[in-house]
Amino acid sequence: MRTVKIYLTASCPYCNHAKQLLKQRGVEAIEEIRVDMQPAERQKMMEITGRRTVPQIFIGDTHVGGCDDLVALDGRGALLPLLNS
Repeated sequence: MRTVKIYLTASCPYCNHAKQLLKQRGVEAIEEIRVDMQPAERQKMMEITGRRTVPQIFIGDTHVGGCDDLVALDGRGALLPLLNS
């Protein structure tokens, strides 16, 4: 299974939903980067993604986007293949 990295904040319900969905799909380890605790990481996230909202989700080197993007990817049946590629 590919590595998963999420830029997030502690109080974000969308971040929690994204993590829950990933765990339901078999992801055991998620690298969490807390942008509320590390402002420099938020700046880095914005430079990489062009977005300022959380969560921002990466599967391997692929930027999936936010929670809605992750849910849509799963709904199309493309999440598991991406996780397992």
